[in-house]
Amino acid sequence: MKNKIIVLLLVTFSLFLITGCSNKKENIIDNTTDNNSSVEENKEGSSVVLYFSATGTTKTIAQKISLLSNSDCRANREQKDSNARPEIENTIDITKYDTIYLGYPIWWGTNPKIILTLLDKYDLTGKTIIPFCTSGSTGISTSVNDLRNYNSKLTIKDGMRFSLSDNDETIKDFINNN
Repeated sequence: MKNKIIVLLLVTFSLFLITGCSNKKENIIDNTTDNNSSVEENKEGSSVVLYFSATGTTKTIAQKISLLSNSDCRANREQKDSNARPEIENTIDITKYDTIYLGYPIWWGTNPKIILTLLDKYDLTGKTIIPFCTSGSTGISTSVNDLRNYNSKLTIKDGMRFSLSDNDETIKDFINNN
């Protein structure tokens, strides 16, 4: 894995930049010209970076991995509803990847509900899932445990929390150790 180039597949959503509040359907962007999204194909690799980024913080970390992955706001509405599964509009061909870097911001101490939608919609059995998150202060361990409890059949590594101040060397170490 250390010698493989990581494929970046952006999972971005139609959200307001600052508040993260919207009623729009989530989107998996595929070959668009949107300034906040892109797709990098890798003919040699067998991994993909999937992430959710409401403000761009997680997107920044995901891109680095790829190169070396309010009371009425949407986050609160979804996290209050244990059955919430926001819709993913487009599909991803997951079958060709062995490793999935899965990124998300921490909402309410755990992963956003859209990540559970991804686990419901796609069979990730037999794949290695390497989570990474962004958060101002909350660690990744609760969200990883929640994912493992949600589907105990999946191989989910411990993952890592990043911030924008993390340098490329930190991200390279994360990739090389997974």
